[in-house]
Order: sequence, then C-alpha cells, then structure tokens
Amino acid sequence: MNIGVIAHNSKKSLMENFCLAYKRILSKHELYATGITGRRIEEVTKLKVHKFLPGSVGGDKQFTEMIERNSMDMVIFFYNPIIQDPRQADIERITRCCDKYNIPIATNIATAESLILGLDHGDLEWRSII
Repeated sequence: MNIGVIAHNSKKSLMENFCLAYKRILSKHELYATGITGRRIEEVTKLKVHKFLPGSVGGDKQFTEMIERNSMDMVIFFYNPIIQDPRQADIERITRCCDKYNIPIATNIATAESLILGLDHGDLEWRSII
C-alpha cells in the first residue's frame, strides 16, 4: 500500500519517532512524503521514501494530486492544531481531499497508531479493491 506522511516543523520529531516505532510495518509498504519530512524519515529509519518537493514550495500540491488519482491508500499528517498556521489552507485541502476520496487519514498519534496497526492486521485491504 502507498502511505503518505507529512509533518509540519513542530511535529517532525514525532513523525520520526512514529516511523522508528513502526518501521517493521512501514517497511512492507511504499512511503511518500514531502521533501524534508521524507529525508528525515530516511535518515532515522533507513527506509526508502519517495519524496515530493518541500511542502512550502509545492510538495503539498503534489501530495494532494496523488490522493486525487486514488494512488494514496493512507495518510498520516501531523500538524500542530494549537498554533495558527499560515498554511491552514494546505491542511484543509489535504484533509478534505482524503475525505472526498475515502482515504484513511490520521492527524494525531492516537489515530496514526490505530491505522498502522489496522494496516498490519489487514484491515485496510479493502483499499486494494477500489
């Protein structure tokens, strides 16, 4: 399955730790990420990550286009809901796009763990029929 991962600056360390913790599961799938997040995940986990441009220069748009082509099976998107983000429109575009195309999306560690464990258990195999 194709798994997309995005993390805003204040959440990149959390994403690295998440990917380290679930490296065994993630290694069985294709990972896609915006530029800096992808590079940091590769450095920490040694997993292969297909990298888009950095989010601020078009990577978010590339990410969304992959969702619109129904080529993304799951998205993990860690952002900081407490601060007002100047890229709020990008956050909303990605989450709306996932909802529109029925792509499971996690925006916090609790839902990310549920999705990744469900993925390992085979609970997302329905995506391969769509």
